[in-house]
Amino acid sequence: MSATSAASSRDYHGHIWPTRFVSYFHVYGRSGGLKFFGGTRASTPRSAILVCALAFFFLAEPVWADPFRVVAIGASNTSGWTVSSEHTYPHVLEQMLRSKGYDVQITNAGRPFDTTAGMLGRLDSAVSDKTNLVILQPGANDRRFFVSPERRAANIAEMKHHLQSRRIPVVVFDPVFPEDYYSFDRIHFTAEAHARIAAELMPEVIKQLERTKAPQKAARLRALGKH
Repeated sequence: MSATSAASSRDYHGHIWPTRFVSYFHVYGRSGGLKFFGGTRASTPRSAILVCALAFFFLAEPVWADPFRVVAIGASNTSGWTVSSEHTYPHVLEQMLRSKGYDVQITNAGRPFDTTAGMLGRLDSAVSDKTNLVILQPGANDRRFFVSPERRAANIAEMKHHLQSRRIPVVVFDPVFPEDYYSFDRIHFTAEAHARIAAELMPEVIKQLERTKAPQKAARLRALGKH
């Protein structure tokens, strides 16, 4: 449909519409996709609606987009020893983020008794190329298996370097945990500790998520601006 005069326009059904001066798009649906041609001239309410729909298409978050994928690597305190799977910090963190409207999928790749050497050895199998972020919680098994602090630090550094070479950001979460984080065995986290860890990690995950989405939003804005 196109404008026929400055005062009115007729669509392909023969209906006459009052015109307004708005940016317009001609859209041609073909097997090869959509073609857009823009300008400023008189247009009808129907074409104004089309412009709004196109703007929404480019600027809104696409509902079919993949979720932001996170993999949590660690030992038994990641996998959830002494607590149920829904109380582990990866699961709690995922639920917290979803409650804030973030489309996030967190895979729990914790393995009981694992060391930093074990995590390094299984890193590629645990972290697919579609992963957007890795949370690395190295745990304390190195100390229990007489691995030196230097070797532990070197393994962590190698994991970071390897993930960065794959262009996958990594958050190393390795603080000195307070005594009240631990359960009766003095080794494993309580459910309350898992919830507190999830809350501590949440701002960093959101920052990485927004950093990843920013170029996608900018690309949609550029695409809209061209037309």
